[in-house]
Parts: sequence; C-alpha cells; structure tokens
Amino acid sequence: MVYRIRVAIIGLSSSAKTAWASRAHLPYLFSSRGRSKYEVVALLNSTAEAARAAAAAYGLPLETTRTYGDPAELAADDGVDLVVCTTRVDKHYATVLDSVRRGKDVFVEWPLAQDGRLARELADEAAKAGVRTIVGLQGGKAPVVAKLREVLESGRIGKVLSSELRVFGGLNDRHGVPQSLSYFTQREVGGNVYTIGFAHIFEMVLAVLGELASAKGDFHLQRPEVKLLDGAGNAVGTAQSTVPDLILVSGKWNESHITQPNATLHYRFRRGQPFPGDPVLSWTIAGEKGEIKVTSPKHTFIHAGEESVPSFFEVHDYETNTVDKVEWQWADWQQELPFQARGIGALYEAFAEVKAGGAQESYATFDIAARRHELLDSLLSEWKA
Repeated sequence: MVYRIRVAIIGLSSSAKTAWASRAHLPYLFSSRGRSKYEVVALLNSTAEAARAAAAAYGLPLETTRTYGDPAELAADDGVDLVVCTTRVDKHYATVLDSVRRGKDVFVEWPLAQDGRLARELADEAAKAGVRTIVGLQGGKAPVVAKLREVLESGRIGKVLSSELRVFGGLNDRHGVPQSLSYFTQREVGGNVYTIGFAHIFEMVLAVLGELASAKGDFHLQRPEVKLLDGAGNAVGTAQSTVPDLILVSGKWNESHITQPNATLHYRFRRGQPFPGDPVLSWTIAGEKGEIKVTSPKHTFIHAGEESVPSFFEVHDYETNTVDKVEWQWADWQQELPFQARGIGALYEAFAEVKAGGAQESYATFDIAARRHELLDSLLSEWKA
C-alpha cells in the first residue's frame, strides 16, 4: 500500500465556498493525482462545530475526519503529517505555532505572518523543530517562470541589462474594496495589496532573475478614504486606509551568468484598474542582444490567469529586428484543475517528491518567506516612519 501524506486544513469554511482553501487547495487534494499522495484527515476552524460543518459541506467522511476548534488539540493529533493553513493572514502565527513546535510539517499561505518579526519567529521555531515547511508563493513554480529562465539561460538575449514592470491590480477597483476584505485597508493586519498583489509578482521577478543586491522603495497613499462595497458593487460605507496604493521599487542585481553587473529593476505597482485598453501587467527584460516582453491583458497574477485571456511572451532579436512568440503551457495534469489550483498543486507535488526522498526543496520555505517579509518591511520602513 502506498503511504499518503495525512493533511489537516486550517480555515476551510462551509459558509464561504469561494474562499482560497476551496478554490486553490481542494481541487488538487481531491483530484485522482492528489488523492494518490495526500489524504485530508482533519480540519481546524474557529470551533469544532464549524469544522464539522465544513467537513459535511465538502464531502469529507464525518466518521473519520477529526474536527478541532483549538490549535493545540490539532497539534497533539499524531495522525496528521502536514498542517495546511489558509486562514486570514493575522491568524497564521497563532494557528500553526503549536503544530510547528510539536514537529509537524506545515504549509502556510502567503503572507507567512502579519509582519516580518512574527514570520522570522515561525522560521526560527521550524528550524529548531527540524520540520519541513512550505509557503504559498506559488508563482516561482509557474511554467511561464520556467520558460523565462530557459530563454535567459540559453543566452538568446545576452546578459540582462535591465528589467521593468508596470502592474495594476491587487484589487479590482481603484476607489473601493469588498466589505469582506475591509482589512486590506489596515496595514497592521498584514494582508493587503502590497504584501499580496505586489509581493506575488515581485517573487516571480526574483525567481526569474535572482536575488537583488540592493533595493529601495517609494510609496504613496493617493486614496486614503476607500469605499466599502457589497456583493453588487454598491458602496455601503468607507474606511480610512493605511496601505500604500502606489508602489515604486528600484533595485540592482550583482553580476551573474544571466545579469550584467548593476543590472537594474524598476517596478511600478498601482492598485486598481489600468487605463482602458492597457494591459494590467507589462514586464520587459532587456538584454545585450534582445528583449523579452510578457504582457497580461486582464490578469495581474500571470501564474493563475484564465487561458481564455492568456498572457503573451515575446522575444525581440535586435540583430534581425524580428519578434517571436514563445509558447508556454501548464502540464497535462494541471490543465485538469481550475486555474487558481494549478500553482498550489505544483507546490504539493514538489513537497511530496521531497518527502519521498527524491528531490531537493524547490519552493519557498518559512526561512525564505521570512527573508521576503524582511525585504518588504525594509522597503516600507521609511514610509512607515
């Protein structure tokens, strides 16, 4: 009999079936491929009753699925191998700390915690306990990232001289936020357009081009009063935002086999929609012999956008002055999953390979995520002061 990794999910809600756990995690875990490697055996919610309601709502066997309302009780369950946390970001630290200390492997959605200090504490506790960890920075596993790396490694555009991004999104409305996401206006909660929208794309840039040698940020809060919107898009109140809505980051890379010394980054991210007709994401990588351009017409997250409105990946050869379109696609098994589950599925696949002893970690761990938090906090520190 093939051993399956026994999973406990924190934050699977029966009343919010459009939540991230049900949209991005369950499709893989409930697929035939996922079931061959994983088994969901427990749930943790705000109460055990809420956990039982979620088990019933998603068809988990009530007679065998353990349900908890206390993180310490879940941590004491020896029948759980991997704890998966999909709650709101300010609940991450408190709901997984006991499990980390009890020696369980843990998968936490990004952001890892509400700030860099708590993220580093989790990373240190995980290192002390000797557990394996994953953080949901799935963009680094996207096939578009692998294809970009392939083109750069081939030397087709020579060494990189600069990279520029102009990105819109984070939320779909420049004036307001859904009432259910009102915490996006509160920087202390830790989940907002900077730590989620900006940071997910930033992670993809670093996955393609490598770690920056230096970086500095310029932040602006252009719309401090934000409308709160109901499900129909009607304003039902307002909130005072403390989260920047225009973010500009510049940086430099050291010389590597794909970058020239002092190759530059210029990244501009604005909350809301672009000018009508403009793409939501335009990313160029200029090299000595050519230039790459990635364009996403409608989806900020190019690692999770619908294929009906695909992102475009083109290469301009300076010598011949020709532009070629480069194809990239999801693996066959990923194409059977909803778009938002494909990158998360890749993380589960990679983790299963590591647990089987056949691979090295190829995803963000708690330590890597803590360093990302520290970089984001450092960029924002002057503006916060």
